[in-house]
Amino acid sequence: MINTSVFQNKKAKFQTLGCKLNFSETSTFGQMLYDLGVVPAAKGEKADLCLVNTCSVTEIADRKCRQAIHRIVRENPGAFVVVTGCYAQLEAEEVSGIEGVDLVLGSNEKAHLVQFLSDAWSRAQDAQTSTGGQFFRQKTKEIVDFAPSCSRGNRTRFFLKVQDGCNYFCTYCTIPYARGLSRNPTIASLVEQARQAVLDGGKEIVLTGVNIGDFGRSTGERFIDLVKALDEVDGISRFRISSLEPDLLSDELIAFCAQSRAFMPHFHIPLQSGSDEVLKLMHRRYDTALFAHKIELIRQLMPDAFIGVDVMVGTRGERPELFEETYAFLDGLDVSQLHVFPYSERPGTAALKIPFVVSEKEKKERSKRLLALSDAKTMAFYQRFVGTQAEVLFEKSVRGRAMKGFTKNYIRVELPPSQAAGVNLDNQLATVVLGGFNHDHSALIVDELR
Repeated sequence: MINTSVFQNKKAKFQTLGCKLNFSETSTFGQMLYDLGVVPAAKGEKADLCLVNTCSVTEIADRKCRQAIHRIVRENPGAFVVVTGCYAQLEAEEVSGIEGVDLVLGSNEKAHLVQFLSDAWSRAQDAQTSTGGQFFRQKTKEIVDFAPSCSRGNRTRFFLKVQDGCNYFCTYCTIPYARGLSRNPTIASLVEQARQAVLDGGKEIVLTGVNIGDFGRSTGERFIDLVKALDEVDGISRFRISSLEPDLLSDELIAFCAQSRAFMPHFHIPLQSGSDEVLKLMHRRYDTALFAHKIELIRQLMPDAFIGVDVMVGTRGERPELFEETYAFLDGLDVSQLHVFPYSERPGTAALKIPFVVSEKEKKERSKRLLALSDAKTMAFYQRFVGTQAEVLFEKSVRGRAMKGFTKNYIRVELPPSQAAGVNLDNQLATVVLGGFNHDHSALIVDELR
């Protein structure tokens, strides 16, 4: 039973590291606590409760998590500190030993965060002392609970968590160990959350998860059926799919998105390598021919679609000639942007058994080349739409600064302060004429509001 009195008028701070899914979950945790009487701590104000939601995708991410925990403990002396997320699952005992940490919750336990927090915080307050770094963590195979999340926090777009966990066990990745195996709620429950987002003023929802194309493991349903059901939710003007594995991005889904009411011409597809030999070393479930087919079909049915691609450089086994295969493959793909990640050694992964290690210097050089290729592709994609008319969903802005938003095909747009003055466009759809690039070429300027 939750002791609601322990939360009344307590001040809280939240720190999130990692992916959009983490941000969505943290926002949901915050809303749950606010509903129990917790209030946000003001900037510079000491909090009574601090929550850190961690990432563990790379060694750099682990280090950033430790730094964030130390900082939040230092800046909020005496606060009750809770740590959850992927790093907390993988290294629960280590995290619980960090001075100032009171409670560590693994991936299964965070679905019951409020109850765990109520119990531990009540004991600490009764004893008038720290509970001393307790941790609760199930083994990977025992992670079965699903923590629902549909929240926007301080953002305009809602993020709807439709799936969690992964069954793929790629050789370089720790995510299945951090988040457990693939699981999901029902389509009916997700449609209901989308309808609630409409009542809360939402106009755009991003579908998030770990491997969302694998939706249906728990319920026997299909991802395409979820997409079709959400497309019928009145009031939501835009849906975006955060990331889909190429082997789970069906031709049927691409065709549906091309003619749907609300699913945007915007795809994010992880490639990881443009070399079939490296893909086999990674234990990826597709080859470059399948990936190229998906890109070609999207371009055929949605010529103006934004296509983002994840690519990892410097993985074990990526000999120089294999990286050149990746570069050539990506150079020839009609995509809009590359998300480039250097490979990071992760303890316990099968990749550590693969011979040929790429030096850190070489990883940086390969990343630099791919990032330059990405910039060229993004600039060319944006340039195509200069002078055209587009519908933009504007986001909450800071007074006196340019108002930002995105077109249907995910072009970042800026409305200069002079044009935004006296006009309330927060969370509003507006038709504009797109002008040239802004000062750092990260967006197109609005030439005219219509």
